[in-house]
Amino acid sequence: MRLENKVALISGGARGMGAEEAMLFAREGAKVVIGDVLTEEGRQTEARINETGAECLFVKLDVTSESDWHDAVAAAVSRFSKLDVLVNNAGISVPGGLEEFTEEMWDRTMDINSKGVFLGTREAIPAMKQAGGGSIINISSGAGIAPAPGTSAAYAASKGAVRIFTKATAVQYAADGIRCNSVHPGPVQTPMLRAARSGEQERAEQLARVPMGRVGKPIEIAYGVLYLASDESSFVTGSELVIDGGRTAQ
Repeated sequence: MRLENKVALISGGARGMGAEEAMLFAREGAKVVIGDVLTEEGRQTEARINETGAECLFVKLDVTSESDWHDAVAAAVSRFSKLDVLVNNAGISVPGGLEEFTEEMWDRTMDINSKGVFLGTREAIPAMKQAGGGSIINISSGAGIAPAPGTSAAYAASKGAVRIFTKATAVQYAADGIRCNSVHPGPVQTPMLRAARSGEQERAEQLARVPMGRVGKPIEIAYGVLYLASDESSFVTGSELVIDGGRTAQ
């Protein structure tokens, strides 16, 4: 098993990519803590994983809250004795052109997508130091490298911030045995994508920009995250793993 004896905390783990990551991690031997504001769906994912004989704990986690992050990491350490892996997966995409965007919409996007990554990383590092090292995987986006037409400027900016924050973290904590990498998905079939690209024409235009001609599956992202969480990537830090069907290669 690729994550045997590892303990992982995944934000936004109730559904979508986060839930897929949690289920894959559990199949690969990890003990998993999933944090989310979606309590009912989080409990369902927790139960689904535990029914397989793996170990999963759901915690209520608003990623913009310092105290929630503190409690989530403390719960992981209390229940499973340590923390080896953090996946900063939670994120939102608020559609709208730049001129239509309000300050409130901008702040909400930045708070969840960027500040949430900062708070989670800051809280996890002391626990990882105690464990002798760890792996932090930040879910950025292809939009953090090359925004597509129609992509929210706030979303692109927030994911670009995650990209550079990842590199800074990697450089600062390499000597502590803590690795930090970012994953940059293209369009993936998740509730967030369905909400952001609800029109048939919008979806067609999006697919036209993907050389492979389709959207990704959550499991295709989860396998990339699994690699970065595992010891197979022990010499990988400060890196960007792009999983986008070729969109940003154009």
